[in-house]
Amino acid sequence: MASSTHNPSVLLKRILSLTEPAPLLLVSDTLAQSSYFLVQEVIHNVQEYQKSKNSGVIVFVAFETVNKPRYTDIFIDASKVGFTKLPEAISSFLPTPQTPVNTSCRNVIVIDSLNHVPRAQLTKFIGSIATPHATILATLHRDMHDSPYEHGLDNYPSAIELLHFMATTSLDVTPASTISDDDELNQQLSKLQIPRGLNNTTFKVSLTYKRKSGRELTYDFKVDYNTHQYYQIMDKKDVDENALETPEMLQGLTTFNLSTSAKQKAAKDQVELPFLEAQSLTAGGAIVYEYEKDDDYDEEDPYEDPF
Repeated sequence: MASSTHNPSVLLKRILSLTEPAPLLLVSDTLAQSSYFLVQEVIHNVQEYQKSKNSGVIVFVAFETVNKPRYTDIFIDASKVGFTKLPEAISSFLPTPQTPVNTSCRNVIVIDSLNHVPRAQLTKFIGSIATPHATILATLHRDMHDSPYEHGLDNYPSAIELLHFMATTSLDVTPASTISDDDELNQQLSKLQIPRGLNNTTFKVSLTYKRKSGRELTYDFKVDYNTHQYYQIMDKKDVDENALETPEMLQGLTTFNLSTSAKQKAAKDQVELPFLEAQSLTAGGAIVYEYEKDDDYDEEDPYEDPF
């Protein structure tokens, strides 16, 4: 788990409220825990924001959903529109790329499943609907394998690898289940035996956030959709490391102070350094020499010329 100076729960809140810029917000789920409640959490935060701003549109692209969700402004059935015309249909409900970006307007493109997009067309499809005016909130089912009938893609990355590379923010949803053995859970799910406690309103989210510098931050959270609360899950090792790094425990352990007070900074700025006079001259590499009364200088000796 990466360490950071900011509060991870605040970062997750900003991401789920679409306050943190993210062109593609990827949510991956399984049969054990659907992305439904996490998507609902994002919509809840967006609608709370829209109540005060009264702006933004939610476009729902349905590959698996039959009925239009209540929160949706625009419902697009991919099977009726056709895959080739789908990007054009989505873009028609959003501002044009030439329109100035309005940061107070939060438009969302919700895609219920990217598994139905051909792997060879996945990057092109995402690029065709990506716009600075909207955030793509897309779900990918991790336990749904890529189609084996796509010829010529033997060495091509999988869909989840491509999307993780493209997305700046990834959210992996897993159940907050009491079953500690993953193999046992997968064996039951393979037989379509759904244990109790799965697909609950309280679930676990693994966040992967890419900074502009390229550094990745990873955190684990427990999300409660009923109360809209987020709790960070920390390993015992991380708790011990954070406890050792508290400033209170470091006090009195050093004989010197590395910090600089405001009085010390002001005194430092008032010091006149000799090279500042040389920098004011026009000639490069100028030498400033100040004579003292005890200097033995012979004007007729060229070797004693300080210049």
